[in-house]
Amino acid sequence: MVSVERIRRQQLLREAEDYLDLIDLFAEQWVLPEPIRRRLAERSLGALDRLKAQYADGPQAQFLRGQALRAAERYQDAIAPLKAAADAEPSQLETWLSLGWCYKRTGRLDLAIESLEHALEIDPQQAIIPYNLACYWSLAGQTPHALRFLAKAVAMDDHFRELAEREPDFNPIRSDPGFQSLTSIIV
Repeated sequence: MVSVERIRRQQLLREAEDYLDLIDLFAEQWVLPEPIRRRLAERSLGALDRLKAQYADGPQAQFLRGQALRAAERYQDAIAPLKAAADAEPSQLETWLSLGWCYKRTGRLDLAIESLEHALEIDPQQAIIPYNLACYWSLAGQTPHALRFLAKAVAMDDHFRELAEREPDFNPIRSDPGFQSLTSIIV
């Protein structure tokens, strides 16, 4: 028989996840105003705070906490729970992507790159991984690495060619002939 405690834990985790899903859903369709995004993130955190202590440190709860803190733009605070989730379940791609995102925004490009390289080992077929690596290497001033990973991303999904043209992370290498060649459309 399913215990009431287990059902309550599942409800709270689902509630936290649902608030994060709302943030993602609206972000895909419209520009979600920052106060609303933060309010939804705080509600997600509130649901996680109602978990009993023995469940709050589980990988799913830690991942959701990290995602909520990331959505609230509390990147430094998001790192610890995301790292705990990654340590507990190292094959979870989304956790490594989120860690990279947070490390980048806290000025730790070295750790952002390390996180994405780990993600690349997990699933080398996801074009978003080499694309983000290209962004991080560009910001780190490493043009050859940035161009190599951007070429991989564009080869996997041509959509990233257009994204790269508008991505501010590529400003340091935008005038490089290799970058211009990768982002130009040959007719």
